[in-house]
Amino acid sequence: MPSWSKLIPHTIIALVEDRPGVLNRIASKWRQRGFNIESLAVGHSEKPGLSRMTFVVDADTDAEQVVRQLDKLVDIVDIRDVSHEDIVAREMAMVKVRSSRDNRSQIIDLAEVFKADVVDVGPDSMIIEATGEEQKIDSLVALLEDFEIIELVRTGKVAMLRGSAVSHPHEEEEEEHYERAPGVHTW
Repeated sequence: MPSWSKLIPHTIIALVEDRPGVLNRIASKWRQRGFNIESLAVGHSEKPGLSRMTFVVDADTDAEQVVRQLDKLVDIVDIRDVSHEDIVAREMAMVKVRSSRDNRSQIIDLAEVFKADVVDVGPDSMIIEATGEEQKIDSLVALLEDFEIIELVRTGKVAMLRGSAVSHPHEEEEEEHYERAPGVHTW
């Protein structure tokens, strides 16, 4: 299939209450509707008691239907498809590669080209950490395959609207405070 006909996956950002079971309820909605999640990243937001989720769904998915279905959940404070908006999106990867005295400098040079960091060096391996757009990470991983990848971990995409626009406007009039569930500090 020509690259110009490839559809771009949908990037959806949700502001959710930070309490046990939220991720499970959202995943259950995905499963019920037969949607495929390509990536999912969750972390605390700027507002205490709320977390921000960024998920990417496959291109065959009707994003409007996904947003409508998830917006029905009580745990979802706000949800938005930002696929066609001007966003900054990044992901992070750590790649452990086989290394030796003979190829260590080549791996370091490759990491520098991609503005990646060497975060661990062992007698027979190195860990490279890279942050950037998905294509940058893909390219680095492809080149590191020549050195034998031992282990690879990648985050999902995280995204924000460019400029002063926010994905979930703050409601100043009805300021709600969301309590973090006891003992829950992160996803």
